[in-house]
Amino acid sequence: MNWQGRTFVPSLVCPGVEFVIARMSFGRRLELMKRVRELATRAEFFEAGCDARNHMEASLLGGEMDRLYLEWGLEEIRGLELDGAPATPLSLTERGPEALFREALDAVRAECGLNEDERKN
Repeated sequence: MNWQGRTFVPSLVCPGVEFVIARMSFGRRLELMKRVRELATRAEFFEAGCDARNHMEASLLGGEMDRLYLEWGLEEIRGLELDGAPATPLSLTERGPEALFREALDAVRAECGLNEDERKN
């Protein structure tokens, strides 16, 4: 057996772009769970609230979790430049097209094995 610690996912949003995604392992799963745990607990608390401020906080925490997942699982972006420089996970988050960010995030979450309900968080 030859285990590859990364997988390559071609972009459908931007042909010619490829995401290099870290594959799930036991150690990586533990690391991710530790990083997401506090944010997920806080988001759940605010989602239970009834006013607009609570919903805004829950949305903000959801965005932070999305960024965390992407930074955790996206190792490299091939075939994309942002402002004349090779794209990185950080630059994709900060300056890249949102549709491409969402596609990369979906690829990371698919590697994590998250179902649709879990993906909403």
